[in-house]
Amino acid sequence: MSPVDVDHFRTVLLEERKRVAEAMQYIQDEHPDNDDEMAPDNHLADSAAVTLDQELDETLEENSSHVLTAIDEALERIEAGTFGICVNCGKEIPPERLEALPYATLCIDCKRIGEPA
Repeated sequence: MSPVDVDHFRTVLLEERKRVAEAMQYIQDEHPDNDDEMAPDNHLADSAAVTLDQELDETLEENSSHVLTAIDEALERIEAGTFGICVNCGKEIPPERLEALPYATLCIDCKRIGEPA
């Protein structure tokens, strides 16, 4: 197998990191925590809609935070010289998988083994 083009993936990861961070900032800017929306005179349906919006925002932020962590760890693996190596079996992660998920830590075979039946 040919070596992984770490310069390419560093660029891809940095661009993805920027995109995710901007999306998180957008969520925070567009939907700041606002207790005024939960005023006691609001109807139950209004309160439920506000709660749903807040929960969705929190879920999106949490997922984005996990992605940022995974990206940062992938960038660390690039610096350490271990990027593109499966953390489970030690085999090279195919470039096609890294193109689809540049912060992947497992080759497709190890990923399949770890998935519930």
